[in-house]
Amino acid sequence: MIKHAPLSLLIVSQQDHSPAHAFCSYLQSIKHLKINIKESLPDDLSSYDVVVTTDAVYLADQNKHLEEFVLAGGGWLCLVNLCEKPLPKILGTRATTVCASREVRVLFQDKNNPLAKRLPDAFYSGGKFQGLEILEDDTETVLYADWHYTHKPVLVKRPAGEGFVACTTLQAFDNPCLQKILYRLLLDLSKQSSSYSRNNKPLKAGLVGYAQSVGLMHGLGISAIDGLELTGVCDLNPARVEQAQIDFPGIKTFTSSEDFIDDPSIDLVIIATAPNTHAKLALQMMEKGKHVVCEKPLALSTKETTAMCEMAVKQGVHLSCHQNRRFDVDYLAIKKALQERLLGDHFYMETFVGGFSHPCGYWHSHDSISGGTAFDWGGHYLDWIVSLIPETVKAVSGTKHKRVWQDITNADQERIHILFESGKEASFIHSDIAAVRKPKWYLLGTEGALVSEWRDVTEYEIDPVLYYHPHDIPATEMTPDLTLHRRHPSGEIVAQKIAIPKREDYSFHRNLADHLLLGEPLSAPLEDSMKVVAILEAAKTSSNNGCSPEAISD
Repeated sequence: MIKHAPLSLLIVSQQDHSPAHAFCSYLQSIKHLKINIKESLPDDLSSYDVVVTTDAVYLADQNKHLEEFVLAGGGWLCLVNLCEKPLPKILGTRATTVCASREVRVLFQDKNNPLAKRLPDAFYSGGKFQGLEILEDDTETVLYADWHYTHKPVLVKRPAGEGFVACTTLQAFDNPCLQKILYRLLLDLSKQSSSYSRNNKPLKAGLVGYAQSVGLMHGLGISAIDGLELTGVCDLNPARVEQAQIDFPGIKTFTSSEDFIDDPSIDLVIIATAPNTHAKLALQMMEKGKHVVCEKPLALSTKETTAMCEMAVKQGVHLSCHQNRRFDVDYLAIKKALQERLLGDHFYMETFVGGFSHPCGYWHSHDSISGGTAFDWGGHYLDWIVSLIPETVKAVSGTKHKRVWQDITNADQERIHILFESGKEASFIHSDIAAVRKPKWYLLGTEGALVSEWRDVTEYEIDPVLYYHPHDIPATEMTPDLTLHRRHPSGEIVAQKIAIPKREDYSFHRNLADHLLLGEPLSAPLEDSMKVVAILEAAKTSSNNGCSPEAISD
């Protein structure tokens, strides 16, 4: 897989008491970071690029040792734990009075700061916060908080000898935006502090397959994200190639995959062809040293996904699946509800998609090309399941019905049931013969249930990403209503609506750029996409063998 320069971090933290625990956990999810956590500063710091401390005060007697490390070219990130005691002079700042606030808006002092790439203009930090006062002319304000019509610095940085130091008083370490900023700051503070200059060059991306909906979506996503540049489009259909040139003037176009593969200017390839072509095309592209993103499903068998993964490792390139539904707002709301344990111990989950109408044509409806009914929407819904229940699968069983639509080769309905080692269960149904829809989501826990009902199209806007016309927005693209049912102390079951977050456009392509350029975690790791294919394959085997449960290997 793609390799980023390793970065050696020392985190000095008393973890049980540190408010920065969430940030430390985030750092541990980044594969190229070599992290050592200690409760005190060791004598020898020579093997580290950056030291992170979660409290400057208890290090007071060791500050000289740490300063020598910085002056010699090391980096130091100081996470101040809301105190008004003097900070080490080398930080070039002092903490002011602690301010009580429900939440405060935090912004970049300079919107063009490299740390701000692909991040929102502002984010909100909850709870108490503390401003900083600049003491040295070379101390740079990176982030400030809006407070009573004033700008309060809350993250600063300055050079010190051959190295750099930074200091923040923010405490919202579980905020994804702050986590990204602090991680990027670590790259900037390191002995290899040219991280951002190295990654200013955008990745040149090409599309293989330009069906109007998917191809246009990827083209717009690539074009909208700093760090990605649409360079070429390949499609065997000359009409689609012509349309791509109209949509994106100036790009290279190809009607031969061989010519496309041989173009050395293309760094990243997004494969948006039929599923039965994914493995072959991906292997060819990766063998030429190109990063690859496949549409879902990743492939049609575990044999194919294993070969793809092995090629990615061999060539040192990126491989992932276009799991854009990880950014659907109903999924994000449910994920948050489970993290907050609103259901207690979550143990059961059902998902459903479908209706009663003739399935769509083209490759979607033909088993030899699509993999089968469940391989289509199941690529998304099963990805949700393995994300929300990140546990070892014990067994998979599948059933299918072929009763109405005889002109296609896919089944009319498929059901997949998953049993996890912990005893938790999940199921997915895709039906084209369901006269009445089941809920999109049905989750049970020890303290309640969460139900998501499909919503009819009564109000609409033209979607900036999905591009449906007002009259043809399908139910699958409408945000469903989410209702939490919990038992009141009185014994009565009380229902309440769950808030839905605002959707951010082009989130998948933004996350992809962050991962490829900076090594930030993928929203949907390759391992999860391979697991989805393993579940689909096992379910297909089960349905062909009398619905007997099938085991899969994680």
